[in-house]
Amino acid sequence: MGAEPGTVLVTTDLTVGGMTCAACVTRVEKKLGKLNGVTATVNLATGMARVSHPAGISPDELVATVEKAGYTAALPEPPEKQEPADGGDGDGDGDESEGTRQERHRLVVTALLALPVLVLSMAPGLQFRNWQWLCFALAAPVAVWGAWPFHVRAVRGLRHSAATMDTLVSLGVVASFAWSSYALFLGGAGHPGMRMPFTFVPTASDGVAHIYLEAAVGVPLFVLAGRFLEARARHGTGEALRSLARLTAKEVSVREDDGSERLIPIEELRAGQIFAVRPGERVATDGQVTEGSSAVDLSLVTGESEPVEVGPGSPVVGGAVNAGGLLLVRATAVGADTQLARITRLVTEAQAGKARAQRLADSVAGVFVPVVLALAVTALGFWLGAGADPQAAITACVAVLVVACPCALGLATPTALMAATGRGAQLGVLITGPQALEGLQHLDAVVLDKTGTLTTGHMTVTRVTAVLEGLGIDAVLRLAGAVEQGSEHPLGRAVCAYARRESGEQRLPDVSEFSALPGRGVRGRVEGRLVEVLAPDEDLPAVLVDALTASESAARTPVVVRVDGAVEALIEVGDVVRPGSYRAVDRLRRLGIRPVLATGDREAPARAVAQALGIEEVHARCTPEGKAALVRELREQGYRVAVVGDGVNDAAALAGADLGIAMGSGTDVAIGAADVTLVRGDIEALVDAVLLARRTLGTIRTNLVWAFGYNVVTVPLAIVGLLNPMLAAAAMSASSVLVVANSLRLHAWQPSSIPVRRYA
Repeated sequence: MGAEPGTVLVTTDLTVGGMTCAACVTRVEKKLGKLNGVTATVNLATGMARVSHPAGISPDELVATVEKAGYTAALPEPPEKQEPADGGDGDGDGDESEGTRQERHRLVVTALLALPVLVLSMAPGLQFRNWQWLCFALAAPVAVWGAWPFHVRAVRGLRHSAATMDTLVSLGVVASFAWSSYALFLGGAGHPGMRMPFTFVPTASDGVAHIYLEAAVGVPLFVLAGRFLEARARHGTGEALRSLARLTAKEVSVREDDGSERLIPIEELRAGQIFAVRPGERVATDGQVTEGSSAVDLSLVTGESEPVEVGPGSPVVGGAVNAGGLLLVRATAVGADTQLARITRLVTEAQAGKARAQRLADSVAGVFVPVVLALAVTALGFWLGAGADPQAAITACVAVLVVACPCALGLATPTALMAATGRGAQLGVLITGPQALEGLQHLDAVVLDKTGTLTTGHMTVTRVTAVLEGLGIDAVLRLAGAVEQGSEHPLGRAVCAYARRESGEQRLPDVSEFSALPGRGVRGRVEGRLVEVLAPDEDLPAVLVDALTASESAARTPVVVRVDGAVEALIEVGDVVRPGSYRAVDRLRRLGIRPVLATGDREAPARAVAQALGIEEVHARCTPEGKAALVRELREQGYRVAVVGDGVNDAAALAGADLGIAMGSGTDVAIGAADVTLVRGDIEALVDAVLLARRTLGTIRTNLVWAFGYNVVTVPLAIVGLLNPMLAAAAMSASSVLVVANSLRLHAWQPSSIPVRRYA
């Protein structure tokens, strides 16, 4: 039911237990949807329900509604205490959970009892005198205790007028065991010398009723084994979230004003406090380095493969590993505001969504079980009405009940989505959900921002040209960097930082008599020499004139260094192209995606970057409104458009595009408006995201084709009596395991290598 206008909606997550198939998912969603203003999305693989509801409806009311539908529900535990979801089938994914131990114990005991029954039933040469009574004694506890979870959930569903996969399994086991009991006690199968042949296709009786104890034990054995394997496999698809959880520090060493340290729980850390990070330790939370220098490993957080050098003033991310010296860090964000928490939240939210194809599968599954029950009754009536042997009719009916399984339909999308979003997070790509995956797959054009997206967004020295027979580049840089220590201009800071790096982080000389010349540059005295860093004039040596011409054509800013009045060098400063931008643009083009550059920068820098990257369409001096208008124009032309940006000025275009993609190094506004976030700040991650989306949706389609096709083939075979109930149980379990295993392959997916084409 829709919410009334003006109603304030909130979102609540619930852990739902007892779900075993897509029919369960549909039932929970419909039950919650009957509440006024409530909509719900339930995920079978994670056992989670995301519920949007008016503020007037309490979480307790939501829990009670789910319980009225015949399932268990609870609010999720805090992340540090939460165990991996069990997918709602009671099997449990966690290796050490009580539920998992109980199900493993049930599976082992069932297997020990069932295997002798299966062997004796399938190997007539091993059938000794009264073998059938031994099988009956072994099968009884399997049919009752081993299949007890199915019976309990079937009865629970019956009380709520619901039929699920458990209904089918329970009826199949009861029918098989009941018929076998009748055959043993009343149908002549209890004769001490009775022998029973085993065939893959049911056959007519020879006057003695056949027993189907192998089906009575095989069905619960194969279903329990299948669910156990499903749980183990789904545990693998959720590994990314558990890896992120393990990155969270439990304690942090806080540095006091007097220099002492004390260890406190991470929950007590507050923004502004300074904490120590020793070599090999994880950074407790997002912060800024105040003292020390080191290299930090961000691979588990952002997917960045190379360690990043940090020093005073450098930002660091919680969860990164300190690979070098001692660091003192001032906390800038704690708790839910950290980048790691944001990544975890985005991955969790992504896994709660559903693709369009899965919604169709859920709709089919909602009516699937009642249809199967009707088909089973129809098959029984048809065979009896046609004068067939009663046991043949019973066999066909049981086979239909057992083989029809909507579980694979329910797992087709969520398991693939869990594996894909987890793998994306490991590669530095955060995808908000299946809609974003579908958008990535169908992209035609991508609008790229320049500054901070294709380029680093930071001014840096790109080239130094020294005059012949002068002081030399090293000496000139040392002097220029020294005099620029007193400058606050971005150009001056870039020159100073470059000089420090080139000198091996050695201390630059002091500057005296420093003065800034507005609009021209700076001057000062260094080691007794007058050093000036000024805008170029016309009085330049020929070698520097050529460098100046090239610099202006490349949209870089040149400055001239004079020492004691003599021109010594030309330093070019600019915003450099990110490593990998060229390769990313070329790979996008090879994937059939049209790159468009849109920037608020001047024409010359925009054209220079576009030429360097092989982008033909350029829009310079774009306002935020202009970028949004460009997106609308491309969409009107029939393109499915993505926008990649990192700033506030990109937010409108990101929100208006078919798909918004934010750089992880960008602003919160841009990230909040985006469907995909490139955490590692590498534009080439966009290509990885497109390839991952295409592979994921291909996997989902394969899963759904298998899930639908399996039932299309096996149900008719069962109806016409060409499928043994025991084989039906094995096939049903195998279908779900295959779907999960196919999805699990995404966990090891690697981006394929696309050759880079060079342009003249």
